[in-house]
Amino acid sequence: MFERFTSDARAVVRGAVTRSERTGGGTVGEAELLLALLDRTDSTAAAVLRDLGLAGRRESVADGLAAVRRRGGVSSADAEALAALGIDVDGIVARVEREHGVGALAAGPAGRRGGGRRFGPEAKSVLARSLRIAVGRGDRQIGDEHLLLALTARPGPAAAVLADHGVAHADVVRVLGEVAGVR
Repeated sequence: MFERFTSDARAVVRGAVTRSERTGGGTVGEAELLLALLDRTDSTAAAVLRDLGLAGRRESVADGLAAVRRRGGVSSADAEALAALGIDVDGIVARVEREHGVGALAAGPAGRRGGGRRFGPEAKSVLARSLRIAVGRGDRQIGDEHLLLALTARPGPAAAVLADHGVAHADVVRVLGEVAGVR
């Protein structure tokens, strides 16, 4: 599948791997892919993210992703919904961390396979979805814009944090149409 990736999409995947290595996360997931997309400055997805007002909000997005990871994948919206039912997710996280250490609910163990970083189920799903999106749009190659569309197309940590920042899949589709018309 990677032979169908454009140089921009490959740069995002390499950036996600580098980010995972730097943080010692062990696997590449949605967070690493989204942050690698936000690191780009001269690509279709970078233009979309810039037009959606995320260019200067990278640290806020990173903090949001870290909070979701710390809560074991529970988004801010889900935590608010549970709070309305009387369930204090932050209180639960604090109790678990008191017993088992900070970050106890964060995603899986670090590890390598075949000398390279392992792609977690989240990242694999995003990569496969980006292929389906590209094919569905009639595109011959997978660009970084397809990765962005894939991150926002289904519920997950990246989509939840982007939604917290006012960005939904429909916004990405709309702005992508505008950007594609300009490029």
